[in-house]
This record gives sequence, C-alpha cells and structure tokens, in this order.
Amino acid sequence: MTASTASTGKGSSSDRERRSCPAQVDPLSGLRAPDDPPWDVYLTGTVFLDIIFTGLESAPVRGTESWARGMGSSPGGVANMATALARLGLRTSLAAAFGDDHYGEYCWDALEQGEGIDLSASRSVPGWHSPVTVSMAYEGERTMVSHGHEPPLETEFSEGGAPACPPRARAAVASLTPGKQAPWVAQAASEGTRIFADVGWDETGAWDLAGLADLAHCEAFLPNAEEAMRYTGAASPRAAAHALTEHVPLAVVTLGADGAYAVDRRTGESAEVPAIAVEALDPTGAGDVFVAGFVTGTLAGWPLADRLAFAGLTAALSVQEFGGSLSAPGWPEIGAWWRKVQSVEGQDPTALNRYAFLAGLVPEEQGDGSPWPLRRAVPTIGFGRST
Repeated sequence: MTASTASTGKGSSSDRERRSCPAQVDPLSGLRAPDDPPWDVYLTGTVFLDIIFTGLESAPVRGTESWARGMGSSPGGVANMATALARLGLRTSLAAAFGDDHYGEYCWDALEQGEGIDLSASRSVPGWHSPVTVSMAYEGERTMVSHGHEPPLETEFSEGGAPACPPRARAAVASLTPGKQAPWVAQAASEGTRIFADVGWDETGAWDLAGLADLAHCEAFLPNAEEAMRYTGAASPRAAAHALTEHVPLAVVTLGADGAYAVDRRTGESAEVPAIAVEALDPTGAGDVFVAGFVTGTLAGWPLADRLAFAGLTAALSVQEFGGSLSAPGWPEIGAWWRKVQSVEGQDPTALNRYAFLAGLVPEEQGDGSPWPLRRAVPTIGFGRST
C-alpha cells in the first residue's frame, strides 16, 4: 500500500490540567475504570533540544559552508517517544531533568503545554544547560552531532536521574543498557506496571542477554533485527524472535523495510506484517514511534497482528516528515491516511483489510470549528509567548 540541587516542577497540577492539549481520540476509552492508575504510560530519560536542518543536497563537505532550505527545532531524546504516546491518546507521564536555560524552558513548555504530557515527576535543574543535538537530513538518512553533560543528582532521584518511586501507570517504556540496571523498572513491575523495553547498540561488543538484567521484569522486548540476531546468535530475525521468548514473554523484532515480526510465548501466537512503502525523508524517531504504536495497541487489547500493523503505520507516517517529536503522527494524520488509501483505485483488498480495524477508531474528516489537528511544538525558538 501506497537533579545536587533541583527546583520543583514548573506550575501547579491545576495549571497543567488547564494548559494541556490532550489528543481527541482515546484508544482506551472502553477500558477505563475509576480505580485505574492515573497514567497510561510512564517513561524517563534524557530530553535533548533537537535542531534539524533539512533540504540539504548532500552531506556537508569539509572546509565548505552548506545552506539548508529548512530548519526545525523540537524536544528530542526521550521526548520523541513521550510525544508519540501522547499524540496517540495515551495519558503520558515523563520524568526528566531539564536545564534552566531557554532551551530547557522551551522543551518543557512544548511538552507540557503543547502535547499535554505530565511533567510532575520532572525537574528543572539550576545551572545545568540542556543537552543539544543537531541533525542534518539528506538522502533519506541523517547525521547527528550531540553535546551535553550528565545532570547532577539529588537524593530523591535514583542512579540515572529517574525517580526511585515511579508513579502508578498501566505501562512503562524502558531503554535497557547493557551491564546496568535501573531500579525503577523492578519497582514499577512489582506494582503491576507492564514494562516494554527497547535497547540500543551494545558498544561493549558483548551482546550478552545476561547483561540486560532488567529484561526479567519486562513483558515485551522490541529490538531491531541486527540487535536481536546478535543477542541470540540466531541466523535470522524470525529465529531470533523465537529465541528471545525464552527470556521475555513477547518479542517484537523490527525488520526495516520488510516490516516487523512478533512472537507471544504466552499464547503461542506469532504475526508478521509488511512495511508500508513510503518515501522516507528523515528516519529520526521512527523506532520510538513504532514502540509507541505497539504499546497503544497492546494496552487497548488488540490482536497481535493489528498491533504490528498500527505500529508500522505510525512509523511510516513519521518518516515522511522531518524531525523526531515534530514528525510523530496523531489521529488526524492516521485518519487522513486511512481515508486516502481507501479512495485509491486498484488497492489490494487484502492489504486494505489489514488496516480495517482503523475504521472504528479514526476521527471523521475535519470540519469547520473542529479542534483538529492537535497543536504541534512550534518548530523554532525565539517567538514571543502569546499573551
């Protein structure tokens, strides 16, 4: 188909509720009950200020000056996934350190006011400057340069800057680090939070699953094909997925242009969904968006194949725009895609049927006076605040 010392969080809870802009589709509406946790998803990590240059003809050449035809800025790092989750209608809580510079203030406001993300577990750190990443997108790829320092820690924060006692949530997303444990993961899992985990490249070269100690607390593990094969020694991504289920109940292996494959040990179910062919402008944040889509479908109780299809769709929509959190799609974009593909003559009925579950979810086409689309993070810094 075609925090040493940290200040308290900014603003009271009533201020946050008044200023937030939640998504207009709630995929969990039929499942909510009065005694539910306050948050659907909790996550923690480092927030970067991302500055993205677009419209470059080629990679910058040493000793020359390159001019980009476009530029955007947005919160990045863990903010990519937090934004993707919030735009899909999940009540999202983020614990992160923010610099008390203008960059940190911009990122805080973009996430809290622009995306409706709860930052009550986050802190603004006096005297600490925000980490920054500059990304240059060209030829469907990107080159990134980052700078930052670890934030100072305060006693209420555990190692790594995450609160020792995370808030109650249906689910949490953890980025596993070889050889390190994050105490909050075990704490959250012991309270019934469903843990979804991804992992980055193992710079040590060990590729030892025993080094991912927090995997024992996870419900699902979502590595890419190369990571899955290296960790398991399997000859193929699909074999790797089956091998991973010896360590975690649900293994989801992303296959790049070939889609994704998943195995659920508890049910014996497996599923594979091909990728949607799109023109990729910038892959930044696509993996985060995929995880967000899969978490959404899992919490909503969808079949495994529908979860894979939805995750792949949201990732495909994201790579057609530039930036990380800037490109995360919401329900208006998903609905527009669904209406468009249904209107194209000659579509494969089998392929269309793969996404038929969207019919009862996507919003109607936007009309006059509609609140759609959700206001995005302003793609530049320096415009005055509205009064």
